[in-house]
Amino acid sequence: MEQARKILVTAALPYANGLAHMGHLVEYIQTDIWVRFQRLIGNDCVFVCASDAHGTPIMIRARNDDIDPEELISYYHDKYQEHFAAFHICFDNFHTTHSQENRDLVEKIYASLKSAGHLDTRTIRQAFDEKEAMFLPDRFVRGTCPRCGAADQYGDSCESCGATYSPSELIEPTSILSGTRPVERESDHLFFRLGDFEEDLRQWVSSGALQESVRKKLAEWFDVGLQDWDISRDAPYFGFEIPDMPGKYFYVWLDAPVGYMASLLDLSRRRQDLNFEEYWDPDSDAEVYHFIGKDIVYFHSLFWPAVLRAAGFRVPTGVFAHGFLTVNGEKMSKSRGTFITAATYLDHLNPECLRYYYAAKLGSGVEDMDLNLDDFIQKVNSDLVGKLVNIASRCAGFIARLSDGRLAEALPDPELHASFENGATAVAAAYESRRYSRAMREIMAMADLANQFIDRHKPWVMAKQDDQKDLVQGVCTQGINAFRSLMIMLKPVLPGMAAAAEQFLGEEELVWQDIGRPLLGTRIRKFEPLMKRIDPKAVAAMVEASRESLGASPTGASATDPLGGETAKEITIDDFKRIDLRVAQIISAELVEGADKLLRLELDLGDSRRQVLAGIRSAYHPDALTDRLVVVVANLEARKMRFGTSQGMVLAAGPGGEEIFLLSPDTGAKPGMQVT
Repeated sequence: MEQARKILVTAALPYANGLAHMGHLVEYIQTDIWVRFQRLIGNDCVFVCASDAHGTPIMIRARNDDIDPEELISYYHDKYQEHFAAFHICFDNFHTTHSQENRDLVEKIYASLKSAGHLDTRTIRQAFDEKEAMFLPDRFVRGTCPRCGAADQYGDSCESCGATYSPSELIEPTSILSGTRPVERESDHLFFRLGDFEEDLRQWVSSGALQESVRKKLAEWFDVGLQDWDISRDAPYFGFEIPDMPGKYFYVWLDAPVGYMASLLDLSRRRQDLNFEEYWDPDSDAEVYHFIGKDIVYFHSLFWPAVLRAAGFRVPTGVFAHGFLTVNGEKMSKSRGTFITAATYLDHLNPECLRYYYAAKLGSGVEDMDLNLDDFIQKVNSDLVGKLVNIASRCAGFIARLSDGRLAEALPDPELHASFENGATAVAAAYESRRYSRAMREIMAMADLANQFIDRHKPWVMAKQDDQKDLVQGVCTQGINAFRSLMIMLKPVLPGMAAAAEQFLGEEELVWQDIGRPLLGTRIRKFEPLMKRIDPKAVAAMVEASRESLGASPTGASATDPLGGETAKEITIDDFKRIDLRVAQIISAELVEGADKLLRLELDLGDSRRQVLAGIRSAYHPDALTDRLVVVVANLEARKMRFGTSQGMVLAAGPGGEEIFLLSPDTGAKPGMQVT
């Protein structure tokens, strides 16, 4: 018998200042399927992850919410765990990078890099916000692109023409924190000398650890020369302070991947059968795989293996990148209702429907994937209900009625069952190579064979004749075993349905090898529906809930919808004069049940009180808003929404999503004051 492989698998760490959406779930479902397959065939596979809890955006959001960063990251950490569990993501441990384990490992790695001479201290110039008294990350500076002239672009790249540059090159640069023009200041920063590991990296990249398209992309970066990596940030910053550099912090991208190791270390301290060193020792026989999005290939395929090598740890066995998600052929959009969060999906649909659809679309490459909602409905209903579940539902009733629930002692067509065993070999190879769409096609082709077998023998006709009950039992036993084999093959994709099928079949935990051992002469339980058809109305309701809860401009402050909306039309000064902007005080704030983006705000405008539904939940915790002063459009026509009536609009700035910053008047303003 082949010895079981010892495997460690990680998925990229979700950033702890927002909620999971359909795009995020591509990676976690893809990784979870691979992990479940490895366990199903008998390998020792550990799956760890963590929330990515450091960085300037988290610090700024916590400050705007008037809460500690620890409270903010704890809130989103818990939300991620809740939603991942609902989608059957089988983490052995979901830790946080803001942990003692991570601090200890980062400091150990830092000491190794420093003692080996792989770090340099250099003086750099960067954007500084004098009003906020802090250095600005490139993405906290916006302005006009110096190449194509596109307005409102980030400080590191232009979304219009694709050019890259430094914030100082922007035309009319502006800090998104204060709205002021940043200045340039000097600061000492710590750099990791990536070029020291060029030869090691070239060998690792050519070892088969990466997909071919990723390897070719890295070859381009080698050709232009590896750039040293700035691994420090200036205070104020939420993260780990560098031990011998007061006021300097480790850049989040240094400690984030160390979170993989920290999560395993935390787990090993609670599980005696787990040895941390067995996975990270350079001479380890264990395998380590990272599943990531294609946007973070540079960090995981150059910086991360170089840091590991420099610190005396092993490098990953493989790094698997996937593409982005579109919905109905376009970028996810708030205005179209296709920016769908995990929570909104769960309010309307079975999570295993999405798991199956993603599996049916996923290959081993980095191509983008489309969630076409009409195709989603058709494919799930046709494959899972019309083909798979149909096999069991057609046969179970005859077994129960004519054979007292007992299966036959032998299969009438052993060759058909043997073809399923042979087919399982191809399915296993497809799972191993992450070609899930091929695996689903193979499985559904076998489901077609099973249904054709049942159609050919017509047990509903034979059941009318008393002398053919044994034949009916045999045909339906063959059908039940075909269903059982298919459910085992689909267990990595549909763990919930597989568990229900095991109950129906009267079996314990099924494993891959059980495909070769047919279930005979035993009693099955009463059949209960295992999957309901997707109602198109439920999908429409999900889209509508996403549109209503997010809105094309949830706070009214942004002229553009960064996820697909159009630029607002120009208005005249007379138009602007008709807008009544008032100072309001938030009396109370609460979550809106059934909406994942809305907060219900009760506002005091001095002479009246209003209820406003604001799409700021991803950026603000309700407890942090009480008594805060905001600016509100007081003469906006009331809008009836699914969750109630909104009687105004609070103003905010930022690109949207997790980066929403409420506009607040200076100290001394009173509710009811007109904003001029």
